[in-house]
Amino acid sequence: MKCRFCDKQEIFKFLDLGTMALANSFLTAEEIAAGNESHYPLDVYFCDNCGLVQIGHVVPPDALFKEYIYFSATSDLVHKHAAYLAQSFTSRFGLNEQSQVVEIASNDGTVLSYFQKTGVKVLGIEPAINIAKVAVAAGIETCNEFFHADTATALLHSHGAADIILARHVFAHVPEIHGFVSGLKTLVAPGGVVAIEAPYLIDFVEKNEFDTVYHEHYSYLSVRAMAHLFALYGMEVFDVERVPIHGGSIIYFIGHNGAHVVSPQVAEHLAAEKAKGLDQAATYADFAGRVSALRAETLTLLRDLKAQGKRIAAYGAPAKGNTFLNYCGIGTDLVEYTVDKSPYKQNLYTPGMHLPVYHPDKLAQDMPDYVLLLAWNFAEEIIQQQQTYLAQGGRFIQAIPTVALL
Repeated sequence: MKCRFCDKQEIFKFLDLGTMALANSFLTAEEIAAGNESHYPLDVYFCDNCGLVQIGHVVPPDALFKEYIYFSATSDLVHKHAAYLAQSFTSRFGLNEQSQVVEIASNDGTVLSYFQKTGVKVLGIEPAINIAKVAVAAGIETCNEFFHADTATALLHSHGAADIILARHVFAHVPEIHGFVSGLKTLVAPGGVVAIEAPYLIDFVEKNEFDTVYHEHYSYLSVRAMAHLFALYGMEVFDVERVPIHGGSIIYFIGHNGAHVVSPQVAEHLAAEKAKGLDQAATYADFAGRVSALRAETLTLLRDLKAQGKRIAAYGAPAKGNTFLNYCGIGTDLVEYTVDKSPYKQNLYTPGMHLPVYHPDKLAQDMPDYVLLLAWNFAEEIIQQQQTYLAQGGRFIQAIPTVALL
């Protein structure tokens, strides 16, 4: 295994999650009966040279992203976060009607719609055909392509340089990262800003977030790894900001060398990463041990509840939930079904373990005794929505970062 960022050979494999179906490839009953579901190895490596944590097996992006099932608009928290980003960036970087904000992997245009309301020019780049159509119908100009160096050159000629390039939870989804970074350098204006939002490696390790490992997430990012990578292209991380979305994320603010004053936050985060041992292979070996223990504890709890005659369902059908279910081997023998707000997942079956997916209203109607919280990053929102279920005696089971009855 060669590192994707720095090309070091023979990096350290620390976690083997087995062979899994693609986490967002939901199935119909007919597809399950046909028995043609594809499975791929899922293991995780650490590079001690640049600090990147990454998966080993690459599934071609066309198989993952040309038709996609995640829509931003289904989450109340995404709307709230989008409003914050638009307000914060407009104020901090002095955006006006002449400014252009480009979002890579713009999904259904939810985030850009909040920037559009401030009066700036917006452009989305979204490879999923079905989702790009939704964004265009909502009035967000969208380029239906994967982003890479050639895309950037074409957009520079057709739309001009970007004052802000926003890349939320996409950078980790890119297998061939160097063409992507080259494209960022091409498209961003001389004094412009690339803002990359991603889950943070400190949270990943400290909160046992192994379920965020799936084939779409090639990389697990830190300030150290990002600074190393962008330095290769004459760019620098000049600031970072921690944000609560998705269980704890970080925004990397990146510009051309010397274009922005470098915040002390960058050095502080680098020091914190080192202090927490993120530069040591032993840290990741310890993480793998905790993951194995968490699986055993979860299965013991679920089996004990079933032995007591309790009924168990789940909330959420996110990609992370499917990693969790498949790694733990949780099928319909333990969890009868799951529920999810997305109409695009309802009445289908989860990949690998084939739990049926229903509307969230089913919980209060059916009243299983316990609900396993798969979408833990939206726990607060889910609990607020499910007050009827809770008032009738239902209980949630938390699995990440530790197993607990809520």
